[in-house]
Amino acid sequence: MVLLVSLWWIVAMNEGDPRPALIFAGVAAGLIGRFLGYRWRDLEEGMVEAIRVALPAILILMVVGVLIGLWITAGIVPMMIVYGLKLLSPEVFLPACCLICALVSLATGSSYTTAGTIGVALVGVAAGLGVDPGMAAGAIISGAYFGDKMSPLSDTTNLAPAVAGAELFEHIRHMIYTTGPSILIALALFALLGLSGGSSGAGGGEVEAIIRGLEDAFHLSPWLLLPPVLVLAMVALRVPALPALLAAAAFGGGLAMLTQGVSFLGVLDAALAGYTEVAGVPRVDELLSDNGDGRGGLDSMAWTISLVLCAMAFGGLMEKTGMLAVIVRAILGLAHKTGSLIAATAATCFGMNVLASDQYLAIVMPGRMFRDAYEQRGLAAKNLSRALEDTGTLTSPLIPWNTCGATMAVALGVGAGQYWMFCFFNLINPLVSVLLGFMGWTIVRKSN
Repeated sequence: MVLLVSLWWIVAMNEGDPRPALIFAGVAAGLIGRFLGYRWRDLEEGMVEAIRVALPAILILMVVGVLIGLWITAGIVPMMIVYGLKLLSPEVFLPACCLICALVSLATGSSYTTAGTIGVALVGVAAGLGVDPGMAAGAIISGAYFGDKMSPLSDTTNLAPAVAGAELFEHIRHMIYTTGPSILIALALFALLGLSGGSSGAGGGEVEAIIRGLEDAFHLSPWLLLPPVLVLAMVALRVPALPALLAAAAFGGGLAMLTQGVSFLGVLDAALAGYTEVAGVPRVDELLSDNGDGRGGLDSMAWTISLVLCAMAFGGLMEKTGMLAVIVRAILGLAHKTGSLIAATAATCFGMNVLASDQYLAIVMPGRMFRDAYEQRGLAAKNLSRALEDTGTLTSPLIPWNTCGATMAVALGVGAGQYWMFCFFNLINPLVSVLLGFMGWTIVRKSN
């Protein structure tokens, strides 16, 4: 098993595209399953069930692609880029970017929604200001996952206590002890990066050229900010993410026709192939259409969806054949004290994100497997639910082939290999969680 995972990891890293490695590892896992006596029908059911778990994420991916194409065509993203270039400077951009995304994600409960809307605009602002795209993506993801983790509207924030047997708001209050220090440290690091020259320092003339290019290419108006406001309003009314994003995309298509004079067929093209127009200003074309190659659109999600399908099929085989359970039991056997139990939970959640390629599985499976261990040791359920989110939720966007990593990369246009080392919040929070476990701080015993 170790050989299988090692070989899969090496192939994934060397080839860049993890899909061939995932397919190879899936075939190997299937052959091992057959050797262990599993029928083909059993293995197929395992793959299909795992893919079924990822279908909500795949549907959101498809809608995010459509939304990005329509929001650029309508001038919504260009409008937010212009405002960002006028209001932000390279020195304060990274901490401001993290805070903005944290607030949006806290309100929406969705890191996907945050990255696919305001995150797209902020990446454009970063390019205009000369900020490293990996740093910008790291700040966006850090803020987005802080809000996703702490919002009572978030699916993972509801899932973790449900699996662990804790109460939702107790779970959120308990996470403050690990999440609060982590986001403060992350903000301090982003501020240091900005002050120490974390950008190439685009000149004022270049920024003005980008602003003029956007203003010449689009009819910009404050009315174009209505779709982002609509998203926030629908989330406040507890409208689920998928219909909220669909409504925002449709609103964007309507504004494209009303404000930019785009035909109905042009709107359909943007929804499918993304924004493909060329403004004639090189930096503007790089921001919006990659010099004629479509930005956004349903077609842009094909590679990511195929990656998710390959990853989930492999994860399903690993779970169905019991190989994941064997790994978890081996880790649990090393956890003799509270600190090592928290560390084992974190390691298992991270391992699930790597092997099963989905944050939901990285929360549900360790939650099921460690729940009895926490109870037997007299630990309150909220200790487990916090540990599940501190690592299961937060390390998911750091893995290129994980559904979250793939979504962040395609939404922001920045690969996980460029941004993971700048996702300070996502990297620090699991370490803080394990540290508090070993120190015994904020670890709550079960009440009689």
